Amino acid sequence: MQKNLIDIVTQKMRLINYSPRTIEAYTNVYKDIYRALGKPPKDISRDEIELYLLNKKDGGSAPQTVALYANALNFLYRELYQRADFIPFRMPKRNKALPVVLNRNEIVSIISAPKNKKHRLMLAISYGSGFRVSELISLRVRDIDIFEKVITIRGGKGRKDRITTLSESLIPDLKDIMACKKGEDFVFESERGGKLTSATPQKIFQVALAKIGIQKQATFHSLRHSFATHLLEDGVDVRFVQELLGHASIKTTQIYTHVTNPNLKKIKSPL
Repeated sequence: MQKNLIDIVTQKMRLINYSPRTIEAYTNVYKDIYRALGKPPKDISRDEIELYLLNKKDGGSAPQTVALYANALNFLYRELYQRADFIPFRMPKRNKALPVVLNRNEIVSIISAPKNKKHRLMLAISYGSGFRVSELISLRVRDIDIFEKVITIRGGKGRKDRITTLSESLIPDLKDIMACKKGEDFVFESERGGKLTSATPQKIFQVALAKIGIQKQATFHSLRHSFATHLLEDGVDVRFVQELLGHASIKTTQIYTHVTNPNLKKIKSPL
C-alpha cells in the first residue's frame, strides 16, 4: 500500500511539474509517517497527525522542517485525496534569526584555504554569483557566458531560471576547467565523472572554515548570504539583488538590509 501511494503521488507531482527535489522530500515525509504510525495517511486521524507534527517539533526539528511536513500533508489531502472538508495544517512560525554573513576578509581566506584548484573555484564562484549548493552542482558549461560575464541558472528554486553575474577574475580558471568539455557537461564533475552530490561542496566549505579557524556558525549557504550582503553594502539596489538571488518576494531579500544597515553600525555603545 505504501509503495502504491508513493508511485501515485510521484506521478501526480510530476504531472503538475513539481521539481524532483520536492517530490523526493514529500515522498520521504509519507514514508516517515508510515514508519512512525504504522498505517497510510488516509487512515490516520487529524489528531494523530497533529501529534506527529508536534513530536517532530519537540524532537528538535527546525520550523522549516515541520513546515515541509505540513506542506507535504496538505498536498496529499488536498490534491490526491481531494477531501472537500479538509482544513490545511498551519505552518509553524519560522525563526527570525539573521543570516550568518562572512566579512570580505573571511571570504578571501575561505576561498584561498583549499589546496585543490577546483575546490577553490567552486567556493569562489558560489560566493561571486550567489549560488545555492544545488545550483553549483547543476551548473553546465553551456550556462556560462564568458563574453557577457553572466551565468544562467536553470531550474533554480521554484523551477525558475535566472541570470546572475560572473566575476571577471574567475574567467581564466573557468576556461581551464571547461576546456575540452561539451555544452551539456557539468562544470564541476565528480572524480568518476557525472554530477557531484551536494555533500561535496558543503564538506569543502566546512574543511576550509575549520582550517582558518572561523568560529561563526557558517554553512555553505553563508557564501550566498555574504554575496547579497556585500552587494547591498556596495550600493546595489535591493531589487537588483532580488533578481540576482531569484527571490520571488522582495521581503526575502530585505532581510539582508538588517545585516548591512550602516546607520546601526555607526551607533557607538554608551559604555
